[in-house]
Amino acid sequence: MSHSVTITRTTVATTRSTMYDNTGYLCTMPGFLKLAQLLLGAACVGVVGYYMDYGGYSVINGKAELFFLVIAVTFLIGTFCILLACLLSMSTASILSKTIYELIYHGVAFVLYLCAGLTLLIEVNHQKNNYYRRGYEPYFAAAIMGLVQAFLYFMSTFFANRHYRGI
Repeated sequence: MSHSVTITRTTVATTRSTMYDNTGYLCTMPGFLKLAQLLLGAACVGVVGYYMDYGGYSVINGKAELFFLVIAVTFLIGTFCILLACLLSMSTASILSKTIYELIYHGVAFVLYLCAGLTLLIEVNHQKNNYYRRGYEPYFAAAIMGLVQAFLYFMSTFFANRHYRGI
């Protein structure tokens, strides 16, 4: 009993754009979460950076907003780099999600954003009649955005754990 097998090879020439090869990544849940983290992180940095007073009184009492600003800038830059790498390379988006790096990165971001958001929220509510008289609402909004960021990074940690474990 014999049968014949025909193998056909097809060569397709395509033109590729070197920028934004993987825009479909933004339609996935991890991509959407990274974009939301990037936009909300930029809002956090913008609000706290704009309302931060650089006078001598602020340097002594402004530890909570300085801590919040450092955390927000740190993870804004890190998330931007990860999102850009995933947008520019399909292999990066597929390989990075299977490594423990994303799990550790998002887990650390969750913990630090939670600490920074709670610290700023507690400090703003504690000092609202003294130090934060005029800037209470913007700092309160920034603290709430920080807690939302913590939730977004928690969700990213959850998805990174699922991808890492192959679930």
